[in-house]
Amino acid sequence: MTEQDEHKAKMERLKASVDRRIEAAQEERGLLIVYTGAGKGKTTAALGMALRCLGHGMKVAVVQFIKGAIDTAEERALKSFGDRVTFLRMGEGYTWETQDRERDTKFAREAWTVVCGFLRDPSYSMVILDEFNIALQHEYVPLDEVLSGLRSRPLMQHVVITGRGAKEALIEEADLVTEMKQIKHPFRKGIKAQPGVEF
Repeated sequence: MTEQDEHKAKMERLKASVDRRIEAAQEERGLLIVYTGAGKGKTTAALGMALRCLGHGMKVAVVQFIKGAIDTAEERALKSFGDRVTFLRMGEGYTWETQDRERDTKFAREAWTVVCGFLRDPSYSMVILDEFNIALQHEYVPLDEVLSGLRSRPLMQHVVITGRGAKEALIEEADLVTEMKQIKHPFRKGIKAQPGVEF
């Protein structure tokens, strides 16, 4: 058998396997997606999904829990879609900057209350909770309450949660979990954050 024949046979087996999985996957419902880990790209991945939804004419809500003090180009770009995007910065900055647990808890609780409104509104196809894992990690919002809210959302609504340190119970509940692993980062070499890359 030639190398080409071996490759063709391997690809035929792969195609048959993929076709079987596609045929078996008939359920359609909103997904719970978690992007976590120490590597860069969690928010970027979530906002890329928002852009994909907008390309399909869907409506999206983005609530930022921690990064709220930072004005970003992504926010300006997404807001250009008008009333199809609700983008709310509801934190006051990273927890190591604020250093005020009571205040951070207050802002996180207020943001979660707003999110609950989106989770009851079937007109939103996707709700993104940016850096929410950090709020859960610090127990600013009770995890049991969050899981209950996620379970009662509209059937076709997707939810994307980002941030390091996702709780195990949230990972178990999720349909898709990706852990971003940091291998290299320019900040470690003394290179500052760049427009178009970090913000």
